[in-house]
Amino acid sequence: MKLKRTHYIGELNNTFIGKEVVVSGWVLRRRDHGGVIFLDLRDRSGLLQVVFEEGLDPEIHDLADSIRIEYVISVKGLIRRRPPGMENPKIPTGEIELVAMEVEILNTSKTPPFPMDEDLSEISEAVRLKYRYLEMRALDGLKPFIFRHQVNQTIREFLNSKGFLEIETPFLTKSTPEGARDYLVPSRLYPGKFYALPQSPQLFKQILMVAGVDKYYQIVRCFRDEDLRADRQPEFTQLDMEMSFVEESDIMSVVEELLAYLFEKALNITLETPFPKLSYETALKDYGTDRPDIRFDMKLKDLSFLFKETSFKVFRDALDSGGVIKGLKAPANFSRKELDDLIKFAQELGAKGLAWIKYNKNAFSFEEKWGSPIVKFFDRSILEKLENIFNPLEDMVTFFFIADKEEIVNSVLAELRIHLAKRLNLIPENKFSFVWIVDFPLFEWDDEENRLVSVHHPFTHPKEEDIPLLDTEPLKVKSRAYDIVLNGIEIGGGSIRIHKKELQEKIFNLLNISPEEAQEKFGFLLTALEYGAPPHGGIAFGLDRLIMLMLGKKSIREVIPFPKTQRAQCLLTGAPSEVKIEQILELHLLPGWEKKKT
Repeated sequence: MKLKRTHYIGELNNTFIGKEVVVSGWVLRRRDHGGVIFLDLRDRSGLLQVVFEEGLDPEIHDLADSIRIEYVISVKGLIRRRPPGMENPKIPTGEIELVAMEVEILNTSKTPPFPMDEDLSEISEAVRLKYRYLEMRALDGLKPFIFRHQVNQTIREFLNSKGFLEIETPFLTKSTPEGARDYLVPSRLYPGKFYALPQSPQLFKQILMVAGVDKYYQIVRCFRDEDLRADRQPEFTQLDMEMSFVEESDIMSVVEELLAYLFEKALNITLETPFPKLSYETALKDYGTDRPDIRFDMKLKDLSFLFKETSFKVFRDALDSGGVIKGLKAPANFSRKELDDLIKFAQELGAKGLAWIKYNKNAFSFEEKWGSPIVKFFDRSILEKLENIFNPLEDMVTFFFIADKEEIVNSVLAELRIHLAKRLNLIPENKFSFVWIVDFPLFEWDDEENRLVSVHHPFTHPKEEDIPLLDTEPLKVKSRAYDIVLNGIEIGGGSIRIHKKELQEKIFNLLNISPEEAQEKFGFLLTALEYGAPPHGGIAFGLDRLIMLMLGKKSIREVIPFPKTQRAQCLLTGAPSEVKIEQILELHLLPGWEKKKT
């Protein structure tokens, strides 16, 4: 390069008028007005209008005439104020322009597959991911990743100030499958043996507590071979934390302080702390899910007691088979077509149907208040109780009911609640509502495997008062676990860990993990627990999800520089891809590999 950059474009403002600078970047737009050519030049920091005047230097003007969009250039020139009426208030440099004195074309460019100066949301995601570097280079395309960098630095700044140590843990580790499938890496030096990429640094961070680290954190890549969706990736980033000599309240307090600091610094938003807490049982009762969106009300109501004597067959059959009846109210008067669409929505989620009753507060008589084909099955006292249960009632309301097994009722109504809130614009924009979910059960029963499984993971400590129940009623044991939910999305989870070998072995036994299997999978942890492990606990955040929510994006793919598709493919590189047979043979992955190699 002959022209060495002196300033980023974003640094330039009115104070540079009359000064000579050199800027470098890509040409976003080009306008030829005959004797004057205008180029909009951008780098990662901003956008600047560059002027090439034929009368000033015909040779430079002719060179500019050959420049096209996305060419990489350096320009030396003089900053001047734009002529009156020609300012651009939409950009920070809108009052100034650069009059070119020299220009150097550093590289040419093919015409991009999509416009670089427009909203790319309408462009196919497959095309954008294939040319991810162009999408990132497009106007404002780097903003999510600059923001992500700032979030990472703010997190480090806060945790460092609190005495945490950032310590790296291995990527090539032992397969200890609990939850999702591992990504396996075959060993060349040890035929038939495999490393696993970590689903999380869980066991290593616990061992760091045994090592006396006391306060640990890591912004770490994790890997899970699981089915994907908008907020999942096969490789993702966690903020991982662990502390010794703590209880749940200590960890929650640090987390709340961290998030308040982060939102203040990154978004200039003040969070109200402490965050509310809901028990797992209450969350399911009121919202149908342990990931409730508490930005709006519309709580579910258990109406099984109200309809226990009903003659309505759908409700009667559900209750007789051990099910429940729950409902919610929506402040709206839906058309018949809208109601049919909502019934179809519920059925697609697994419900047998969706019952509804319309309510008009301003009707002249009690009978005229209620409208639905099923109202005839309920006497006046039931409808009056329904009014009281959902009080206060808006002028026009539609009640929705589902009768089925409790799990189905909760899951369908939870989705319907969110669906209705979006449809009726009940969710406040730019609001961040955090909630802790606590008092989870330690175990749940898996019908397919016919055994107890951990609700979180097998290293979670049971509540002290429930430890005697491990021998008699393990499904009644609650855990010392906690999840943190933001706007209906779980962004983190953690627990107080088991720090005594005897209790850990007891939990393994309840999970049908034999002593031999426990030693083979987790022997290194069990050994470490024998050497003075302190009481400890921690939490891990899905950093991609958190940043997605902070920026108001719809998918974590929008905040990951080079994400995979929902089929776990990298469209940019073509991964996963085939490899040479020689590589496979070296890893001893084919039978008779020794013969094939010769």
